[in-house]
Amino acid sequence: MENRPFQGRKFLPTLVFVFIGIILLIILSSSTFLTIDAGERGVIFRPFSTGLDKENIYTPGFHIVAPWNTMFVYNVQENQLEETMEILSSNGLNIKVDVTVRVNPVYDKIGYLHETFGKDYVNTLVRPEVRSAVRQVLGRFQPEELYSSRREEVQSMIHKDIEANLGKNFVELKATLIRDISLPDKVKNAIEEKIEAEQLALKYVYILQQERKEAERKIIEANAKSESNKILNASLTDKILKDKGIEATLQLANSANTKVIVVGGNGDGLPLILGGN
Repeated sequence: MENRPFQGRKFLPTLVFVFIGIILLIILSSSTFLTIDAGERGVIFRPFSTGLDKENIYTPGFHIVAPWNTMFVYNVQENQLEETMEILSSNGLNIKVDVTVRVNPVYDKIGYLHETFGKDYVNTLVRPEVRSAVRQVLGRFQPEELYSSRREEVQSMIHKDIEANLGKNFVELKATLIRDISLPDKVKNAIEEKIEAEQLALKYVYILQQERKEAERKIIEANAKSESNKILNASLTDKILKDKGIEATLQLANSANTKVIVVGGNGDGLPLILGGN
């Protein structure tokens, strides 16, 4: 009977180890085993210690998470959002716009993004910012500007506005595209008629410019000929004319068709041809 307490104390370490083993087994069996795939990142929430661990981001691979902790896994690949909305132009006309943006969270800042907007950041952050930027930018323009000449400028302005606002909240904007701008039929037809009239006016201006240039060219050519004739007339003295006449007479004299040539003339005149074939 005296040895029984001693025997109980002998098995006490074994019982402690068995108890600890059971506790560990329960903990491990209830732990969460998860795999973070390529194109994903994780951020952990520890309710009994540090809370949301915003600085340590879990990369792709196999991870073990204690059952009382929660791992939030984010897809960090590009996410495309397509938005269709109706806005008012600067003159109060209703315009339908289709916009596409491509975004992704900043990889090492998803903890901060999760703290403010959560995993549904596309709807809680991106979509409202896109709609706000489109309304603000397009509301500054006339419908004809949106329809034709300044569309790329408008797209660039929208991109800059969205990029600035998303960047402050750890979301990167990759691209912004205005797919379509639809105007009321009456406005659209009026704009097209105006553009056509402007193109026709430009065509007439071009024709007039070409005709004016041709007229100027002819005037310059006529003036050049007139100056040339003046110079030539000034250089033709009586002596030069006589020499030219003698040369022409000699050429006729050597011609096979010439029969009679009389050299000489009245006064200072040139030789006269009195007969021939």
